[in-house]
Amino acid sequence: MAKKGEKKKSDEQTNGDYTAGQITVLKGLEAVRKRPGMYIGSTSARGLHHLVYEVVDNSIDEAMAGFCTEIRVTLREDGAVVVDDNGRGIPVDIHPEEGIPGVEVAMTTLHAGGKFDKDSYKVSGGLHGVGVSVVNALSEWLEVEITRDGQRYHQRYVRGIKDTDLEIIGKAKGSGTHVTFMPDSEIFTEPGLSYNFETLNNRLRELAFLNKGLKIVLTDERDGAEETHQYEGGLASFVKHVRGSRQPLHEKIVYFEASREEADIELAMQYDDGFSEHTHTFVNNINTHEGGAHLTGLKAALTRTINDYARRNNIFKKDDESLSGDDVREGLTCILSVKVMEPQFEGQTKTKLGNSEVRGAVEAAVNEHLGIFLEENPKAAKSIIEKSLSASRAREAARKARDLVRKKSALESGVLPGKLADCSISDPSLCEIYLVEGDSAGGSAKQGRDRSFQAILPLKGKILNVERARIDKILGNEEIRAMITAIGCGIREDFEIEKARYHKIIIMTDADVDGAHIRTLLLTFFFRQMRDLIEEGYIYIAQPPLYRVSKGKKEYYAYSEEERDEFVKRLSNGKPEGETRGIQIQRYKGLGEMNPDQLWRTTMDPEARTIYQVTVDSAAEADSIFSRLMGEDVEPRRKFIEANAKYVKNLDI
Repeated sequence: MAKKGEKKKSDEQTNGDYTAGQITVLKGLEAVRKRPGMYIGSTSARGLHHLVYEVVDNSIDEAMAGFCTEIRVTLREDGAVVVDDNGRGIPVDIHPEEGIPGVEVAMTTLHAGGKFDKDSYKVSGGLHGVGVSVVNALSEWLEVEITRDGQRYHQRYVRGIKDTDLEIIGKAKGSGTHVTFMPDSEIFTEPGLSYNFETLNNRLRELAFLNKGLKIVLTDERDGAEETHQYEGGLASFVKHVRGSRQPLHEKIVYFEASREEADIELAMQYDDGFSEHTHTFVNNINTHEGGAHLTGLKAALTRTINDYARRNNIFKKDDESLSGDDVREGLTCILSVKVMEPQFEGQTKTKLGNSEVRGAVEAAVNEHLGIFLEENPKAAKSIIEKSLSASRAREAARKARDLVRKKSALESGVLPGKLADCSISDPSLCEIYLVEGDSAGGSAKQGRDRSFQAILPLKGKILNVERARIDKILGNEEIRAMITAIGCGIREDFEIEKARYHKIIIMTDADVDGAHIRTLLLTFFFRQMRDLIEEGYIYIAQPPLYRVSKGKKEYYAYSEEERDEFVKRLSNGKPEGETRGIQIQRYKGLGEMNPDQLWRTTMDPEARTIYQVTVDSAAEADSIFSRLMGEDVEPRRKFIEANAKYVKNLDI
């Protein structure tokens, strides 16, 4: 093992001999500016942040190869971003085929980079491999400084085209790459679009967990914020972070690293007193939230190993007793990271691993190492199996509850809840359902809607907090049963997204504290029990107006205090504040305060409304937040409130 700060050497790393000749060229940069969404997903916030990830991925590749120990990301006040690492530095010698410096090839040619050469990098991150050239193409300008072989080199580009030749600007010790880029306002045209510190921080924290010992620093020069991430515990530290305040069943975390021909495997897992499973898988640092071969192998090994241990130690009371996969995963927090030389991704978002050989490698490694842990830690093993047996009993109770639900609501025969006002169109892709807080607002929504494609389901009071409940209790909640029946695709192991009756599920609650709480409870339910609805983009949040500003026959609806003040100015023709006679300002605290036609015009008309699609950029971070804010332990919530109270603008007292 190399010591901290040392560069590891191996035949696969070619002893650090990284030159321009090892950069393989696949041409085609000119299309990037014409169709940027094909390369970075979108030109909204997600695409903007993706630019940073692409540059950081190059530095991460250096870290995985053993040549980089520190990465620094800086958000400058002018909107530019700096990514600095102490890796080997992009090659500056002349490329044998292209006749230009290696750095210029990497910056101006799509799919050009050392990661396509198996001798330079054994494995590589980055989902699409489009590389820093796409960042260059979508930047107003980009400058790169490289330190290697005792010299510092510099080159500048404008919108992907070389602006200066590569030049030596001085002598320097060490090695590394320093990239500064300014996202192009001609590409990223959305008003007010800027980098979000927390979004970047979550991803960089995740990368630090996945690359044990690597130091990643994020600095925001706009407000002075700074976060440093470095975890010598690697995935074990990641498990503690995701587990949050949930109490562990066993103090010692199951942790192992295994190197096999098919993949390098790293796993950490721990059971807690919660009822949900928290498993997150990664391939070459990519979050494979759709799972794949490695997840299949993990699940099979967990079920087999725990059942085998229970039988060998006579823990089961009956000879034919056994635990299901769901039983052995209740209360489990698990992070699995595999490094594969040539990953094959499947699925709509290319985040499902298709390499079948990885399944066997993971299954064998987990069988071996988890088996050793259980034998060496009998007290922990007993706690895990007792927890699984308790889950099994609850699951049987849930089955009976589910059968009762089907009998009561006639799920099987398609009879819908009585309070559901359904739509007339049957094509789910054209239909939407509003989950509305209270009967009063539900009545207005039913009158104001377009009955052809909009369904209304009023919800009475606050639904159960599913973070603190087992499945049998969840299915016993009347409002939750109504939602499950109306949406039609089941939950948990019975979930089938193809059966969803609506492709837009819109949460519409009052613009007050209670409304925010109900919205949070609903999001917790969907995230824990029907997460695919979020990941497929089916869940939305309605944005009702906060104010109605009117004078005579003129009226405006404001969604913020700033907008309200702007409308007051407009109606007063710029008169001083004291001379605004005749202007009426109505503050909406509840949806029921609006007439049906007002609710339609402001919140339900597809041509005029504002709705926010719920997405999950980092499932592991979302997992941790839901546990922290919705779990049993009060202390994490108190700390969160203390840290964030200063940001509250509207608080109903």
